[in-house]
Amino acid sequence: MLWRALVLLMALVVPHLVQAQGAATLVADTVFVTDGQRLVAQGNVEVLYDGTRLSAAAISYDQSTDRLIITGPIFITDGDGSIVTADGAQLDPTLENGILRGARLVLDQQLQLAANQINRIDGRYSQLYRVVATSCQVCSRETPLWDIRARRVVHDQQERQLYFDDAQFRIKGVPVFWVPRMRLPDPTLTRATGLLIPQFRTTDQLGTGIKLPYFIRLGDYRDLTLTPYISPRTTTLEARYRQAFLNGDIEINLAGTTDDLLPDTGRGYIFAEGTFDLGGDYTLTFGLEATTDRDYLLDYGYSEKDRLDSEIAITRVGADDYFRAALTHFESLRLGDDNAVLPSIVSDVSYERRLDGFGGVATLTADAQTLFRYSDVDADGRDVARFGLGADWQRNWVTPAGLLIDGQIGVAFDYYAITQDLAFDADIMRTTPSAALTLRYPLIRTTGRATHVIEPVVQVAWSDVYGGDVPNEDSTETEFDQANLFALSRFPGQDARETGARVAYGARWTRVSPDAWNATLTFGRILREEANSAFTTSSGLQGRASDWLLAGQVDFPNGLAIDGRTLFDDSLNFAKTEARVSWSDEHLDLAASYLWIDDTTAVSEWTLESAYQINDIWSVSADASYDFVTNRAARATIGVGWQNECLAVDLSVSRRFSSSTTVDPVTDFGLTVELRGFSAGRTAGQATRSCVN
Repeated sequence: MLWRALVLLMALVVPHLVQAQGAATLVADTVFVTDGQRLVAQGNVEVLYDGTRLSAAAISYDQSTDRLIITGPIFITDGDGSIVTADGAQLDPTLENGILRGARLVLDQQLQLAANQINRIDGRYSQLYRVVATSCQVCSRETPLWDIRARRVVHDQQERQLYFDDAQFRIKGVPVFWVPRMRLPDPTLTRATGLLIPQFRTTDQLGTGIKLPYFIRLGDYRDLTLTPYISPRTTTLEARYRQAFLNGDIEINLAGTTDDLLPDTGRGYIFAEGTFDLGGDYTLTFGLEATTDRDYLLDYGYSEKDRLDSEIAITRVGADDYFRAALTHFESLRLGDDNAVLPSIVSDVSYERRLDGFGGVATLTADAQTLFRYSDVDADGRDVARFGLGADWQRNWVTPAGLLIDGQIGVAFDYYAITQDLAFDADIMRTTPSAALTLRYPLIRTTGRATHVIEPVVQVAWSDVYGGDVPNEDSTETEFDQANLFALSRFPGQDARETGARVAYGARWTRVSPDAWNATLTFGRILREEANSAFTTSSGLQGRASDWLLAGQVDFPNGLAIDGRTLFDDSLNFAKTEARVSWSDEHLDLAASYLWIDDTTAVSEWTLESAYQINDIWSVSADASYDFVTNRAARATIGVGWQNECLAVDLSVSRRFSSSTTVDPVTDFGLTVELRGFSAGRTAGQATRSCVN
């Protein structure tokens, strides 16, 4: 008899739902029919339908009035994470229209709205009356940290929006401000037009101001964010535009300003970037960077770049070939640089192809570069075009004794067209043959679960340049490190090339362990037949004998990592030293680095970056850099964060100590307050309080 009664109840209570989408399931202690018109289910009643679960003390359906009466306590959950509780309810059989009394609505387990009454209309709208809304944990006899009280709230379930009438915002029960009408997204909505979290900013240069970002949803794949920034000394409008396409995306950030720093002068910047898949493994990338003056980006904290580069490039990376074509415009923001005499427009096209054959691997290259300067003055306005072809062949052997032999031969052809510099011929041809032989003898030993590899290496190399002298445009900055110790050339570009016979020798040690610390260590130097004046003093490559290179890295399982490199001569006079130590665990991220260069413009500085999660509520961070040459700090930043389930506060203080004739030291205060519950998703590790009886 019981199962027949359950079937009858479902047929009466949810006839439209059964016809549209399938049957529901009801479980109760007792089910009976009275007067032939009224069907009742009592005791631990549960109804399951299409991902929604309803629990109640009793449910009755009156066929004469076509009304469903539910006796509380009522608890309803649906598939999107919404929860409804009520003392009692009267609904139609489709559950789309009706009244819930003493109800509470919880959206996405974040925002809860308590109301005297909820009217359900057309299965889409919920009208809540005399509402208290908050995302804070509400305990008995305790006022939430913040809440919004409203005469009426309408929740549009389809658009996922909340409309407040006669709303009053309170902090610890104290009214702060009143709004006649406002609209806020519910927590399940990821993108919606409206105000974002405001930010308060105070600087020595601009005073105390506020940023009020306004997000505009232009569609499923486009949006625009407008951010007015207002302070006593500036009026600024920031904008960010984003759009996603089927085969790529773009983002544009820009700002326009009038301020007291440069009166009667418009200031601004624009940064744009995009990436598109052109098909056939070709990728188009572009970037645009421009500003009205040297100091604007620093004054407003948009970027610390001292050189802007705008570029459009097409790249293809295949299994055996590589292609890239790029056009780049450079603009220096450094004080003292004259952009008219610097290479401002640079084009670069390169192609590389690898071929297996002849017992080894052959590599063919073709490339072209042009450099253009705006100046028309001789030498200062030098323009250069270079076209190059290259071929390289490499083969490896392993002797029965375990000696690894690597042989390499190659040749490069270059043609230069030079204008506006009488110190060089207008047309120059160069040919650069090269050859190298590298011997390695790896020694392997295993102790426990650790494997040690010691590899002595000797390389004998030769190359020479036949043809006229050319200006060095692309290899003015050189570095000597473990990556190029045994390279055929240490110059990063094509204009300068190593010449003569040379020998590189050294050793590498590697320790690998699956459950302990891992380490690498490289030691070596280079001897040359003739010194190359194109190498800088600080590079460690000057003279016939280079400095000694010592570089290593150690990684520990507990998150500690140490990385360092140093260059020194036979008398232990150090030319350059750099080191970095980092440690990361569940609560702490710490990194410190040091750089020292003994040169005409000496450098000696250290930087510190740290972040510590004290607990689920408090976090602190600190960044600093110090210049030992000038004996003063360059920059320092301290941040403090506080959060719980309904509020997040971030406070930061930064100080830029560097100064020049155009850039002054600046202190920057930032404050951001976020009311949680009106944004999609929850923050990882977010603290949630619990009530204590």
